[in-house]
Amino acid sequence: MNAQPSESLEKIRQQFDTGPYPRVPLQTSPKGDLNLLYFHNLVTAYYRRNQKVADTQGKWILDAGCGSGHKALALAEANPGAKIIGIDISDVSVDLARQRLAYHGFENAEFYAISIDDIADLGFQFDYINCDEVLYLIPDIHRGLQSFKSVLKSDGIIRTNLHSSSQRYTFYRAQELFKFMGLMEDNPGETELEICRDFMQAVNDSIFLKARTWDVKHSGRDEWVLANYLLQGDKGYSIPEMFAALKAADLEFVSMVNWRCWELRDLFQDPDNLPPVFGISLGEISLEQQLRIFELLERRHRLLDFWCGHHQGDRPRVAVADWTEADWRRATVQLHPQLQNSQVKADLIDCIASRAAWEISKYIKDVTPHPVYIDSRVGACLLPLWDGPQPVMAIVRRWGEIAPLDPVSLEEMDEARAEQVVRELLVKLESYLYLLLELSA
Repeated sequence: MNAQPSESLEKIRQQFDTGPYPRVPLQTSPKGDLNLLYFHNLVTAYYRRNQKVADTQGKWILDAGCGSGHKALALAEANPGAKIIGIDISDVSVDLARQRLAYHGFENAEFYAISIDDIADLGFQFDYINCDEVLYLIPDIHRGLQSFKSVLKSDGIIRTNLHSSSQRYTFYRAQELFKFMGLMEDNPGETELEICRDFMQAVNDSIFLKARTWDVKHSGRDEWVLANYLLQGDKGYSIPEMFAALKAADLEFVSMVNWRCWELRDLFQDPDNLPPVFGISLGEISLEQQLRIFELLERRHRLLDFWCGHHQGDRPRVAVADWTEADWRRATVQLHPQLQNSQVKADLIDCIASRAAWEISKYIKDVTPHPVYIDSRVGACLLPLWDGPQPVMAIVRRWGEIAPLDPVSLEEMDEARAEQVVRELLVKLESYLYLLLELSA
């Protein structure tokens, strides 16, 4: 590294030594946060790429830029039996992460105070690498990706993210302002935080920068002010820059982490009736181009949050909605591990008893911009999934027992109609990965 990046990294180290991130109390457990665990479970990423359910037992997981260890703890909770390795450039953060995992009883975890450039020196290879809220602080992101690639197993997956330059542009203007005022020459401390707050509070509420960035609810939290106004090394990126970095690192894009929230069709009033020229061309343009169009139209995403990995070659993946009759008859279905929860089951049973719609999305929200409801009566056929994976045809037979008569004709429900009802339900829930479907050999 040249002198400038080294100086930048040293400022970042000092900032996180002073204020380790995130500032979550040591005793706080993410065990009940199914949404957080869903995105930190390697099963989610692996199924998204391979349409196969991975076993977390014995897997090696790296938390790169582990900070105070809250995400490392989420990785340990979400991936039973996995080995957790955490690294961070801040000694203070690493010590806190080590204490956190020990406090919650996870002994199969190790933490090292090293930089991402030095990962290979550990001598480990990883099945999954989590680099959350860190990559955009690295002066050379493609070099960071190359470091991850060097320790990633051939079928491993990386989850990382970049700040969106289009969504965060007002904060970058604020950071430039406070650099101009000299507040970021050294590690921002209490004095700089006080000056920043006093300045923003003194600005008229109608002024563009304050109107677009200042949040009175969060302004009293040092962590929020530092992470937005005084964050050392912060930089934003676009979709083309993200793909360029992947190409430079020779890594394959897998998916956006919250892929259903990047649906281009959802930006139109009638998703099934797009403008003629655009509707015709949509099926012909690449995924990168679709994501770029979304980014130009909508700035809702603070992060460009994505999975990537080694090139896997041609992987014919047939969408569940396009499965043949023979495919369905040899398929098995199971709940996502984060929904294999006694409270989730109890909630479904309550909805069945009261004949209320069941909002399955309330447990895992960030995969969809809209609530997802299912008819609890139909959902009753899913209850055996809390006992383990089931053949799809067993779910079909259960629905036939629940609803023996067609509600319209009052004729006996034939197997074809039962299969149609169950398939529609499974296709819908699989698209959010609430359910995972596999084809037996």
